[in-house]
Amino acid sequence: MKLVIERGELLKALNHVTSVVERRTTIPILSNILLRASGGVLRFNATDLEREVSEETTADVIEDGVITVPAHMLHDIVRKLPDGAQVEITRDVERERISLVSGQSQFALQALPAEDFPDLAAGEMSHNFTMPAHELKRLIDKTRFAISTEETRYYLNGIYLHTASHGEAGEVLRAVATDGHRLAQLELEMPLGASGMPGVIIPRKTVHELHRLLEDGAKEVTVGISDTKVRFEIGQITLTSKLIDGQFPDYGRVIPQGNDKEMRVSNVEFTSAVDRVSTIASERGRAVKMNLEADKLTLSVTNPEGGSATEEISIEYKAEPMEIGFNARYLLDIAAQLESDHAVFMLADSGSPTMVRDSEDGGALYVLMPMRV
Repeated sequence: MKLVIERGELLKALNHVTSVVERRTTIPILSNILLRASGGVLRFNATDLEREVSEETTADVIEDGVITVPAHMLHDIVRKLPDGAQVEITRDVERERISLVSGQSQFALQALPAEDFPDLAAGEMSHNFTMPAHELKRLIDKTRFAISTEETRYYLNGIYLHTASHGEAGEVLRAVATDGHRLAQLELEMPLGASGMPGVIIPRKTVHELHRLLEDGAKEVTVGISDTKVRFEIGQITLTSKLIDGQFPDYGRVIPQGNDKEMRVSNVEFTSAVDRVSTIASERGRAVKMNLEADKLTLSVTNPEGGSATEEISIEYKAEPMEIGFNARYLLDIAAQLESDHAVFMLADSGSPTMVRDSEDGGALYVLMPMRV
């Protein structure tokens, strides 16, 4: 194996694939990435046995070959080379290592046999569809903050992606995440080919990796889904992941149907006020009390050790007065997802879940459990 590649192209690919490589692992081969050179193309593969990222880039391949090398060490070397440098990579078969030469810099890295590298082959996907990359990114952005980190309820440790029926809109593609304290749901128009797909739970690590890959400004993503795996093709990058093997709860039961008290509030004013008064809140409780009256909201926090804070803001509210408490961090997380100027809160009473909507985005829905204050 022998090839020459421009430093920028090599670094770009390594940036994408090395993120799934654990820095500490008991299985040595998982610290490596697989390099396969043939026909003017250098292909990269990296995996942690749960996820696999692969990418192709052009290279001047002088001699075909395949080898695995330490991922983070290679990435660090290439990152420190000067911009525009040419990098020559050669495999030393006898010593089972590769040499890397760029200008006056020379490196030799110990390699491991390619035959030992695990193959997370996706197999046949029952459903395949293509969607705009910005839509998939939005689907993730609006829901991932509510993913649970509690390992005992592992089936909540991801985003539940499935199809659903939505009245006159017909079938939609829906993403849901919940940690038991809050729920985030976003709906998109059904992509061609997604109808009838199985509902799948995409793991938290995969969600974050996908979000990172979508940051590069791709235009389209091809999604493949089976009962056990999901695959995302983003340009020359392919992310394959195992799914969470579990049953996502019937989240529809926690979405309130009879909340008849409506509060409309400027999202900017609300976010700023909550942020200010919560400065006083204890780290453990983070509770903010909301006192609703006709067209007036009073936010208050009392901390026996830190003091107290109150702030009034104008709202649109015509129902009877009520008091309700929420975790300030959860309120701010939801407010950060809203794109329009106003947030709409649909409330029932101080002990029931509250529904929050974006005033101009009918596809987004958030549910928040109250706190006792």
